[in-house]
Amino acid sequence: MPTDQQISRINDVLYAIHCDISAELSGRALSRVASYSEQHFHRVFKQVVGQTLNDYIRRTRLEHCANQLMFDRNSAVLDIAQKCGFTSLASFTHAFKAHFGVTPGRWRAIERSKSVPTYLEDPEIEAGHRRVQHRSLPEPQLLILAPQTVAYVRHQGYGRGIRSAWQVLRAWADTQQRPFNKQLGLHHSNPAWVPLAQCRYVACLAIDKPLLRRDVVNTLTIPGGLHAVFELKGRYGDLLPYLSKIFQQWLPESALTMQTTPAFVHYKKNHFLSADERFELSFYLPVSI
Repeated sequence: MPTDQQISRINDVLYAIHCDISAELSGRALSRVASYSEQHFHRVFKQVVGQTLNDYIRRTRLEHCANQLMFDRNSAVLDIAQKCGFTSLASFTHAFKAHFGVTPGRWRAIERSKSVPTYLEDPEIEAGHRRVQHRSLPEPQLLILAPQTVAYVRHQGYGRGIRSAWQVLRAWADTQQRPFNKQLGLHHSNPAWVPLAQCRYVACLAIDKPLLRRDVVNTLTIPGGLHAVFELKGRYGDLLPYLSKIFQQWLPESALTMQTTPAFVHYKKNHFLSADERFELSFYLPVSI
């Protein structure tokens, strides 16, 4: 079992990876972030994350590319590959086909909105999909946000298990006598084609400055910038279908480009903590004009 200190150091590395997925992200540079020797760093990373460093970075870049290919149809495949950290079209095409089973060009040509999202394998989310599919999306606002420092707990998998991450964060806030009133959730994965068990989620609590002492709970800064903001309400099972409508319907028609920083939600009511499992939230999608 990894120690709290090892988890904290690797969390710093994950933050560095997701801050700029187009950066070089070499083992040597990231081992310095973790304050380990490079050889020891690779062992600890796999122990904490469950994947090798190279596999994790490749998967993260490919998921970003898959999103960009679908929702930024005006950019060339090579431009998208380079934006997500690949240096050549040949290496990108090989990696993409190995991961998704089709070439990048074929992926872009497929009408993904007509395919079956992976999240429909969950019967409660499938029921949410039936509820949401005929509802209109609210008109979003475009806002420029300042960066936000947060305390956080990472979680892999999208489902009721996320509740445990929130419970840990709430218990920590209670022991620190911190207010628990600005709850944010980072969505690193698109569950339309990433299996729910592999989706990466981060439960966050807004704080005014980085933590000096870190263990199970760590600190990061959510990047600021231009965001499209959607006000959403519903119950457990509704959120992922709403997000799919935003990605698959609103974004391609908006003339905006999705950025590579993570989307996130600001909960007014958190369905992972509410007894009635209902949510009221703002969904923030990072975009550029």
